[in-house]
Amino acid sequence: MSTFSAASNPGPDGLLQTLVVPRSSDIGGFEVRRALPSAQRRSVGPFVFLDEMGPALLPAGSGLDVRPHPHIGLATVTYLFDGAIVHRDGAGHTQTILPGEVNWMTAGRGIVHSERSSPESRAADQRIWGLQMWVGLPRAHEETDPGFVHYDRHAQPVVEGEGVRAQVVAGSLFGQTSSVRTLSPLFYGDIVLQPGATVVLPAEHEERAAYLAEGSVQVEGQTHAAGRLLVFAPGRPVTLANPGSAPARFAVVGGEPLDGPRYVWWNFVSSSRERIEQAKQDWMRDRFGQTVPGDETEFIPLPQ
Repeated sequence: MSTFSAASNPGPDGLLQTLVVPRSSDIGGFEVRRALPSAQRRSVGPFVFLDEMGPALLPAGSGLDVRPHPHIGLATVTYLFDGAIVHRDGAGHTQTILPGEVNWMTAGRGIVHSERSSPESRAADQRIWGLQMWVGLPRAHEETDPGFVHYDRHAQPVVEGEGVRAQVVAGSLFGQTSSVRTLSPLFYGDIVLQPGATVVLPAEHEERAAYLAEGSVQVEGQTHAAGRLLVFAPGRPVTLANPGSAPARFAVVGGEPLDGPRYVWWNFVSSSRERIEQAKQDWMRDRFGQTVPGDETEFIPLPQ
């Protein structure tokens, strides 16, 4: 079981506090890169998990198949650049997510869900690419009722100009506020920079990071390639520039630190070790009390 504190580690004098090179794994021809948690950084604001899925071209007849599995103490945030995923959960929700939309699932005291490609999308080659993040819930909401909300593109304001396009996925950024409901102060933006363009990430939040999905960005004269998480020191604005000849795309995330340490084991997040152990036993002994409608025959067993 891993644990992390809400406090930031002191960094060097520059704006770049930590550089994380994600761990990559291949899941049947589908590459996943995990930037959080890592040995270098356990969390950024309330964000305790960040995976980049793909980009991958799945041939006709195949698809994404994440079997039913449980969560507690967190909210999952799924955001796609390409493709489509069908979400189903034990609270009875079924929802297809498309690029630019948001699936926000609050696990609270416990929820079971699956993520798969639809039969229609399996009929032809499909490209899948996107980010999945977990937001640790404040202690007061760790045991809240589970829930799920889907937000289309209209829930997220867009700021454009001078070679910059920024979609405010959640929270407030660049003077705009998303309609996505959160339980703690945070921000999440999807930014596309044209060649030669710059954008300034404000200093209003204590913890801030950028995950580079495509192209390259430059910070304080240093160029960083795609597949990197840049964690910035607090207190000063950060200018990100695109020094390349193609557009750069990256997510900016952060917010206020969590209200105390969190323990992480598999899909469970909690401020209590005992609560993690209870969740493990509940899943192993089929005590979560949920099945996923339309996806009742399979599940992911508890890791050994």
